[in-house]
Amino acid sequence: MTERLIQSIERAADVLELFLTSSEELSLKEMSDRLGLSKSTVHGIIKTLEYRGYLKQNPNNLKYKLGLKLFELGNKVSDQFDLSKLARPIIKELVDDLKETVHLVVFERGEVIYVEKMEGPQAIRIYSQVGKKAPIHCTGVGKSILAFQDEEEMERLLSNTELKPYTEFTMTDKEEIKKHLQTIREQGYATDDEEIELGLKCVAAPIFDHHGKAIAAISCAAPKFRMGDERQTEIIRRIKEAAAMISRNMGYQQKPAHV
Repeated sequence: MTERLIQSIERAADVLELFLTSSEELSLKEMSDRLGLSKSTVHGIIKTLEYRGYLKQNPNNLKYKLGLKLFELGNKVSDQFDLSKLARPIIKELVDDLKETVHLVVFERGEVIYVEKMEGPQAIRIYSQVGKKAPIHCTGVGKSILAFQDEEEMERLLSNTELKPYTEFTMTDKEEIKKHLQTIREQGYATDDEEIELGLKCVAAPIFDHHGKAIAAISCAAPKFRMGDERQTEIIRRIKEAAAMISRNMGYQQKPAHV
């Protein structure tokens, strides 16, 4: 990166991002320790963020939590996020028909993030939640996006990703994953068969923008015992159709197959 970054703003962002992986409230000492910065430096940052409404102090324990200003900004982002707007009615129809949980994720700066999660009537507690990052190497949504990156980007992402084993079925060998991604690219969808959570199976398909880039994915997740062969075939068909519909709404024009 050649642009000059402003250190104080970077540190303020670091403070806010602590709350992505931490408890709801953090003390000045906890933030200072985790960031490796002096208490005086962090104190100045959090008091400024508190003044602007991005943090709020609990008067009972003097710890800090996220403020309403971030909620306002988050809602503004959601309102302006065309992909979510376009996908929401399609997701609702899928949930109504399939009676299972449907996810929408976006691919941004090498990361896959859940932006929509709509649960069916038989929902079970699973890994995903809106705002959480999805592992790119062992989730259906992650693999369906990764499979449609160019070779250089795919190699870069796999090399920079900790290929962590979440279950005994998680693939952690880079070459094995690359072969698997080729299959996904050929069939147009990905599955996660207990790779991130035991007992859970997922079917996902990529969403393309008007440039033909895989920028998102949609998936259906269900307990493995509800995803038999016939049921899985139906879910694959519906997820691929939904992904294609959202892609068309994003301006994607699929090239005709050669004969």
